[in-house]
Amino acid sequence: MNTTQKKDKPVIRLFITGFFMGLADLIPGVSGGTVAFISGIYEELLYSIKKVSGEALKLILQFRIKEAFAAIPFRFLVPLFAGIFTAVLSLANLLGYLLDTYPSFVWSFFFGLVIASTWLVAKRVVKWDMRDVMAFAVTSVVGYLVVGAVPVETPANLPMYFLSGMIAICAMILPGISGSFILLILGKYTQVLGAVREMDILVLLAVASGAVVGLALFARFLSWLFAKHHDISVAALAGFMLGSVRKLWPWQEVITTRVNSHGDVVPVATRNIFPEQADAMTIGIIALMIVGLGIILFIDRLDLMKEKTSDITDKSFKKEHKKALKKAEN
Repeated sequence: MNTTQKKDKPVIRLFITGFFMGLADLIPGVSGGTVAFISGIYEELLYSIKKVSGEALKLILQFRIKEAFAAIPFRFLVPLFAGIFTAVLSLANLLGYLLDTYPSFVWSFFFGLVIASTWLVAKRVVKWDMRDVMAFAVTSVVGYLVVGAVPVETPANLPMYFLSGMIAICAMILPGISGSFILLILGKYTQVLGAVREMDILVLLAVASGAVVGLALFARFLSWLFAKHHDISVAALAGFMLGSVRKLWPWQEVITTRVNSHGDVVPVATRNIFPEQADAMTIGIIALMIVGLGIILFIDRLDLMKEKTSDITDKSFKKEHKKALKKAEN
């Protein structure tokens, strides 16, 4: 994909996309990369990250600051990240409250969103073959196992914080797997939150440095995959998304718990179960699943209508252009 040849997307659309990316990243088990993919900006996001961490960084190191700023796609990145930060700052407390008070309803809504998004992403495979099917199946299993992993304890040293930041940021831009959930699995989620609260600069620098390195390297790898092996890459990402819904299943039973730093008992491992009875809560959960599905299908329908309108406009323009040429010739 040659992103440089694409028309600039409306600022408001990029802001809204970023807002929903930030909202998704606030949910353990949901990735902002999923939102970027279904909104059609995923490959452009990878291209922009590669541009900033490659050409622009190289120019900065050469003290060619003006040229470096000219190379950065600000018209794309600024509204996108403004939306992300707006969501994080404005919704973090509300979402935390909803997850604590009505977790099943939150999970059910996102379950519907991700299931429909998986179908939407899978549609982007131009022609399915056996390799694509195998990639989809394997990554579905991998995603299912990863989101079901029990958190482990890892050393609390700077190299491990660097590695954790590197792995987490890769997951954050990978549709289907949440970066915050990867930190949780590595036993670094509460430690990093503690470092933020206590302003532990060394730990935060280690995590941030790992995130920058991971983002630069992984964005290049994904860009290469899309350029050389588009269909199998899309099939693999769709598989990750499908596997991740294990984390979003609204009916869960707690297997083990632990006491966090605030003295609260929090779940460590859970297992998915089916509802025992069709009560009002169960109906409400299923209704929210359907709402989530419906939103994605509606977005897909709008995109199809835009494409058809664009095709009709192009054909009409070509037809009128041919008539004008004939008149000129006569």
